[in-house]
Amino acid sequence: MAISPSQRRYLRSLAHDLHPVILLGAKGATEAVVKELDLALSHHELVKVKLSGGDKEEREEQIQFLIDGTRAESVQQIGHIVVLFRRNEEDPRLALPR
Repeated sequence: MAISPSQRRYLRSLAHDLHPVILLGAKGATEAVVKELDLALSHHELVKVKLSGGDKEEREEQIQFLIDGTRAESVQQIGHIVVLFRRNEEDPRLALPR
């Protein structure tokens, strides 16, 4: 399910006050990180992730690995921080605008 531009704007406003829940270390994005992120997305729906160092291409690879592993959508990326969203179909926590 793709999110609309107005929904993306709303999610960015909600994410502004969040602190990163997942911090990637020197090993970067691994299967263990994907499992933790999957749990965090199931519980919170909207999660901030702080990426490990590296150049822009390396960060893009990490983001794509996390998105593919969790079926989440990228809401925003600024520097080393990315905001991911995945709707919890059984128990939605966030009411999205149309």
